[in-house]
Amino acid sequence: MLFLLGLAEGVIGSFQSSRAVIGSVPLAALAFCALILLSCGLAGWAMKTMAAALLVAIGWFVASFTLAMPNSGGSVIIANTSAGQWYLYGGAVCALLGVGTAFVTARRR
Repeated sequence: MLFLLGLAEGVIGSFQSSRAVIGSVPLAALAFCALILLSCGLAGWAMKTMAAALLVAIGWFVASFTLAMPNSGGSVIIANTSAGQWYLYGGAVCALLGVGTAFVTARRR
């Protein structure tokens, strides 16, 4: 279920990350980055293991980076815009930070 949560966050975030751009600040992309950070951190904290956070992160990585690859027609879901870059790279950093947070909290217990 945690893998499916990450997968769903990745699919929804991939399609919606370019919304709510105010000036040059992609608010939706930043919100989805914060969401994956929270999801990974809370999953690891609640299950008391790093594997739970890792499952959420892997689901997000699979969905987001699969949708970022071009298909045979050349179209992509996540464009090479500032919102797309913030979503992909910021989300990857946030997912890894969430896994790291889960690692720290699981080691303390």
